[in-house]
Amino acid sequence: MKKTVTFDDIAKYTNFSKTTISRYFNNPDSLTLENQQKIADALVALNYKENKVGRILASGKTEIVGVMIPNLYLHYYSHMLNQLLSSYEAYGYKFLVFVGNENKSIERQYFQELLSYQIEGLIVLSYTISSEELASYNLPVVTVEREDQYTCSVNSDNYTGAVLAAELLMNKNCDVLIHVNGNVAEKTPSYQRIKGFEAFCKEHQLPHELIQSNLGNTYEKNIEGIRRSFESIDQKYAGKKKGVFFANDTYANIFLNLLFKKYGKLPDDYRIIGFDDSPISKEAVIPISTVSQQIEKMAEEAMDLLLMQMNERKKRRPTPLPAPIHRVVTPVLIERDTTS
Repeated sequence: MKKTVTFDDIAKYTNFSKTTISRYFNNPDSLTLENQQKIADALVALNYKENKVGRILASGKTEIVGVMIPNLYLHYYSHMLNQLLSSYEAYGYKFLVFVGNENKSIERQYFQELLSYQIEGLIVLSYTISSEELASYNLPVVTVEREDQYTCSVNSDNYTGAVLAAELLMNKNCDVLIHVNGNVAEKTPSYQRIKGFEAFCKEHQLPHELIQSNLGNTYEKNIEGIRRSFESIDQKYAGKKKGVFFANDTYANIFLNLLFKKYGKLPDDYRIIGFDDSPISKEAVIPISTVSQQIEKMAEEAMDLLLMQMNERKKRRPTPLPAPIHRVVTPVLIERDTTS
């Protein structure tokens, strides 16, 4: 059995003190670059395997970020989570993920669980807990596409995205424009998709309808909710060219599948556009036009904002932010087969 290499072994090999070796692991910038390189070379020569638990106990730094998401059945959330997790190679932070399922009491339990693991920061996509409560945790927090008065945040320019979607449908000479969405709270950034759609239609005097209803919090309930919208649209606007803008690509894909079940194709009198540019928009039976939130960019901005706060916390005299920082990512229109 191979002997575990200790700080004492590294100190003897390099002729440095154990204090210097400890500084290398916990505060490397306090050493010269030359001494850092000597110790790094020694670690390779001695085949040193870091004891993560010991380092956490010694430094109090876990290198763990907590993530709270509302669900995984909407493809936007699964894609965003994938982008966050893939940042490990760049930043070295591990992630502890909980799925809240829109249950406030359960989410509070999950947050306490995250705090018990001494996470260094928190990224929250779930929207049940207020930003004021999140800020009270006294922890670096970044929220994504949800109410953000008291926390740093990253959001899409949802208003502009909705205008892009409505403009595309107008240019396809649709007789009526329809927006299908859930019961979105006005404080959430995504509510601006409704505002942008309605403002554009009114400005251009376009016949339009907003179908806003409780679409449920499971994939099965989503299907039933979208089915009701489909039946209403298909009957009410029979014979008219319908441009349907959905709040996300998952809803758009469900609607497209319902069209195929009834007609065996995408009928000529339908044009469909989603919102997200999650993978399902490309993988659908017919690739779906969408408004890309640039999810990769949003995840990158979220990690950058969180790292800024976490790194400040590590300073001997950290300076608190005077106010939350809110970053907005510009959406991009992507036209595919459902509007061509």
